[in-house]
Amino acid sequence: MKKTFLIIIFCVPLFIFSGCQTVKNKTDAIVEKENEKLSKYIGKSSNELRLDLGKPDEDFSNEKGNLELVYKTKKYGILCERRFEIDSNYVVIGFVSNGCF
Repeated sequence: MKKTFLIIIFCVPLFIFSGCQTVKNKTDAIVEKENEKLSKYIGKSSNELRLDLGKPDEDFSNEKGNLELVYKTKKYGILCERRFEIDSNYVVIGFVSNGCF
């Protein structure tokens, strides 16, 4: 009985930690795919971005004086926000993606 208990004590954490690693790997793959998808807009005009993604939900000037376009969607009740930074020549120079999968 004592051996069975010890085996259970050592096996349960092994399964828990291997499950966490699997979730982390899947999450990393999703983030990488999202970054690949959005990085194609870097160096492109803001008009091309608007043609592909439509009208932004928000647009404003940031502290650097650059335009920011914000696109918001919801999937499974989780808010996805994609922000694109546009320079004075109307070229996409950066992006941030939060909660998107």
